Amino acid sequence: MKNNQEIIASQLLQIKAIKLQPANPFTWASGWISPIYCDNRKTLSYSHVRNFIKIQFARQILEKYPDVDVIAGVATGAIAQGALVADLIGKPFIYIRSAPKGHGLENLIEGDLKPGQKVVVIEDLISTGGSSLKAVRAVRDNGGEVLGMMAIFTYGFQVAHDSFKSANVELTTLSCYQTLIKVAEETGYVSSNDVATLEQWRKNPAEWGR
Repeated sequence: MKNNQEIIASQLLQIKAIKLQPANPFTWASGWISPIYCDNRKTLSYSHVRNFIKIQFARQILEKYPDVDVIAGVATGAIAQGALVADLIGKPFIYIRSAPKGHGLENLIEGDLKPGQKVVVIEDLISTGGSSLKAVRAVRDNGGEVLGMMAIFTYGFQVAHDSFKSANVELTTLSCYQTLIKVAEETGYVSSNDVATLEQWRKNPAEWGR
């Protein structure tokens, strides 16, 4: 019987939110060559996946952070999912822009965040962790207390682990790269040779394929 991490990994593969192409890799915006591409915004188009993720987020937030005051979503990928979670558990919602709005009040945070409020930040994907931790800093700079961050999926890069540890932020993810590869091999999505390639990529993603 699959656990919840395996169920989510399987769902992400089935709806093609995650694609694995070791023989025909992708080029990320960063310039990295990668055998995997992830776009978790696709989960919003599938109600059974969207709802399962929402429920898993809500369950874990209430278990780990029962005193949470506000749910925050990181723009743009986690705005919708964060709002769904906030609605399910009956909490206020805010979202954090990648950069201040260029007009009007030039807000970085949209919605009401009061000093001292306890915040759980929702992300769709953790890569190196840079943009995610920028959102955490925005909440802290505006007087909020970040209890932790939750994300749908992480590549599990060491640089992200180190960055979250340095920033003193607890990260919880609903699924992860290792689980994804295990599910992909078990279901025949990739071969054992592909698994070796996928494992090699994660050890040094910046240089792989060059």
